[in-house]
Amino acid sequence: MEAEFKDMKGKTITIIIGKIGDMEMRFITDNDREFLLYHDQECCESCNIEDIVGNLNDLLDTPILLAEEVTNEQGKNPTGMKVPEYQDSFTWTFYLLATIKGYVTIRWYGTSNGCYSESVSFREEA
Repeated sequence: MEAEFKDMKGKTITIIIGKIGDMEMRFITDNDREFLLYHDQECCESCNIEDIVGNLNDLLDTPILLAEEVTNEQGKNPTGMKVPEYQDSFTWTFYLLATIKGYVTIRWYGTSNGCYSESVSFREEA
């Protein structure tokens, strides 16, 4: 079932499954609800978790106070990071989560020839 990432606010996460390089990250809450950040892979594109800033353990067993998604404009480079010349299109998506214990930023990076999606999706598993 589709959901919005901001809906994570107020939830208490007990398990996080996912790491740098993966194409999905799972969040399991204290009431056994499961949420998934993921990318549907197609031809001629890729999108995965490129970086995690902060300690994921800071998100566990404490209510989420901040849950926010931030995405760059298509083809823009707001971070000033070097982008390989052969990439026709790219998208950075940042997922910001915070509890009283700390902040975590999960950065996704998608690239394609411009004809395919580079987006990250979020849903609640049924």
